[in-house]
Amino acid sequence: MAPKPRPPRIKWHVIVFLAPAVLVYTAVMIYPLFNTLRLSLFTEVDQTRVFVGLQNFRTLFGDAFWSDHFWNALANNFWFFLIHMLVQNPVGIALAAILSHPKLRFASFYRSAIFIPTILSFVIVGFAWKLILSPIWGIAPGMLDAVGLKQLYAPWLGKQEYALTALSLVSVWQFVGIPMMLIYAALLSIPEGILEAAEVEGITGLSAFWKIKLPLILPSIGIISILTFVANFNAFDLIYAAQGALAGPDFSTDILGTFMYRTFFGFQLQLGDPHMGSTIASAMFAIILVGVCLYLFGIQRRMHRYQF
Repeated sequence: MAPKPRPPRIKWHVIVFLAPAVLVYTAVMIYPLFNTLRLSLFTEVDQTRVFVGLQNFRTLFGDAFWSDHFWNALANNFWFFLIHMLVQNPVGIALAAILSHPKLRFASFYRSAIFIPTILSFVIVGFAWKLILSPIWGIAPGMLDAVGLKQLYAPWLGKQEYALTALSLVSVWQFVGIPMMLIYAALLSIPEGILEAAEVEGITGLSAFWKIKLPLILPSIGIISILTFVANFNAFDLIYAAQGALAGPDFSTDILGTFMYRTFFGFQLQLGDPHMGSTIASAMFAIILVGVCLYLFGIQRRMHRYQF
């Protein structure tokens, strides 16, 4: 009679090593997330917390006051994200392609110079650019005047039609180093044999980038795109530092992050409402979750099939 197989031993050392990280992650990520979802199902009546189910969501999407602010913030968020996708990521890819050229001198210096703004504080960047673009004491009018383009200057942060685009481009300037470095690493990981074979076939220069390198770095571009989506729909710091919690002028730079902050904590004469603030935060989570799932189950699968 064959001996019975022994039950698998519990690997206690794995549990011991993972436990601290799991506990910290649960305390700072998982618990706040579920607590936010829980708060969105309640409201305050006579200083008593009352369960109302999805009523807060019906208020957010159905009440004219709340829905107007929400859809305005969501539209601004999409515009903020779109500028990053159409400007930041293509510029980052172009910079990575240029800096990965083996004959380029001082490439390390250029990479460091472009990446330095990424490590700067949002408060410093927002305040500095607010000073630079100021029509009173900023240096932007003088710099444009020096090259004969002063007629192009406008108080961009003070005009509703320009403010959000101007702040989006400031954010692009700050974070273009991230896609640049990720794509640069992807380009360096391409086997030399492939490039040499392409060179033998007469594929060099821009043709080699479009036909050989770009298809091979598509997975990295997909990762950068989803990171850009998540980061921009979680954005808050730069808008708050430059335009304040009211995200002026006249809420033209208001995004979901500032709308949620203003609702949750209150601002000036507006009292804070943690339950409606949690409702907005839950809606933000749902939007980000849907975007990530579309990427993982749609675009990523196609890239995987294309790659293999």
